[in-house]
Amino acid sequence: MSTHEDQGVAFPRTADGQRSTSALGRAVVADALRLVDAAGALAAEQETTWRTGYLPHFRRLVVAGLASPEAAHRIARSGLASLHERMRVVDRPGGDEQADSPLSDWFDDPRPDGAQQVPVTAQVGGDAEPETELSLPYRGRRLRGDDLLRRLDQWADAGILEPSAAEAVRTVAANPRWLRVEGSTVAVLGAGAEMGPLQALLRWGATVAAVDLPSPPVWERVLGHAQRGAGTLLAPVRDPDAELTRAAGVDLVGAAPPVAEWLSALPGRPVLGNYVYADGAKNLLVSTAVDALTLRVQRARPETALAFLATPTDVFVVPGDAVAHASTAYAERSRAGRLLGRPLRTVSGGRLLQRHYLAGADPGVTDALVPQQGPNYALAKRVQRWRAVVARADGGTVSMNVAPPTRTRSVVKNRALAAAYAGAHRFGVEVFEPATSNVLMAALLVHDLHTDGGPRHDHPWQDEAYAAVHGGLWRTAYAPRSALGLAALLGVGAARG
Repeated sequence: MSTHEDQGVAFPRTADGQRSTSALGRAVVADALRLVDAAGALAAEQETTWRTGYLPHFRRLVVAGLASPEAAHRIARSGLASLHERMRVVDRPGGDEQADSPLSDWFDDPRPDGAQQVPVTAQVGGDAEPETELSLPYRGRRLRGDDLLRRLDQWADAGILEPSAAEAVRTVAANPRWLRVEGSTVAVLGAGAEMGPLQALLRWGATVAAVDLPSPPVWERVLGHAQRGAGTLLAPVRDPDAELTRAAGVDLVGAAPPVAEWLSALPGRPVLGNYVYADGAKNLLVSTAVDALTLRVQRARPETALAFLATPTDVFVVPGDAVAHASTAYAERSRAGRLLGRPLRTVSGGRLLQRHYLAGADPGVTDALVPQQGPNYALAKRVQRWRAVVARADGGTVSMNVAPPTRTRSVVKNRALAAAYAGAHRFGVEVFEPATSNVLMAALLVHDLHTDGGPRHDHPWQDEAYAAVHGGLWRTAYAPRSALGLAALLGVGAARG
């Protein structure tokens, strides 16, 4: 797949002059594996159907890292280095090959055009009183106090989240003064994202630097949250004399360097939260731009904390306790499930209703990659995980939490995913509403910022598994992808409704 040229971050050209996302993906995955799994690197390089055949290679990136912490670190550093070495920057739309420059030079080559001017700061404050108690919207109610604690226990017992996630949220509930994140400025890149923490942080009285596209509808929403909230919103503005909804915002794909300079000059301890999303190939472009921006901000402000949300539809290593939970669920599945499972596995050649883990595996590997999301999405999210691994290894504070499956607009507009989410409850998976997810994940962010990123573990997979809110995908009886098609069939009516 190729993508059109725009000013800013671009995919490298292949020998025929095209910019191919598939060629880039193959190369980065192969480079990430090369020092740890040479056979895996060769397999990725030789994959001829990358858009449909990428799944096993992304699984291999996780499994190869299990050998040792050093192996996981090497994969992360090699993958990031490959991405930065290969990606390019286009100086002007429609430029020829000579107009391309290395991504590494982007921040060291200021340009005089307006897109490269450092934004000025607009400040918007709300009149509300800061919330002084953690409360969670859930199914038409606002859970607080004992009701919130009971819900956390119920989720942990049902395998909807890891017990460490419930404990982390309990800790925040017991320390409501944490909610304001005093002394920090939380930069929310992708401020309009449904899964982002912007609304919650502003209600709690935090200082938030909002970065999103220069889109008046987006900024009307973002500024509305600020005006109704109790915190302070800082926005990058291109023209201080223009109406704020039309002057605020930047496209990071084309203008990350000045935004990095703007972020580096903000008051307080910087917290760089990556919540960006775009459709198709641009998702990988904006993720690359943010990763390059992250390095620049870290150089200017070494105390910078990083924050990410990992997608639950990915490959993860999970603790033995999760394996045991799934194995019990498999053993105790209903008689109807047993009777239905055998013929379905037979007619599908073993693809449907596969047992999730080998009994007794410790740790286990769960693979919830969704083919419909595509290799660009998978690589964009893997880049974030790699950056989290590297930042932790270098001693930084990192909040990287697995977020639950959520009915966001980007999900429900995909009919297959919307149907699968509508039928997921039949397999022990809870799909969350955005209002619940973003408050829950904002609470985990607050926890991590007040505990130096949470406990430090021996292996990166344990850091990723800590406080995961996977919605049950890690603890369901069946391998997620082997139940996805049936979930979609069972949920298609509800999804249409």
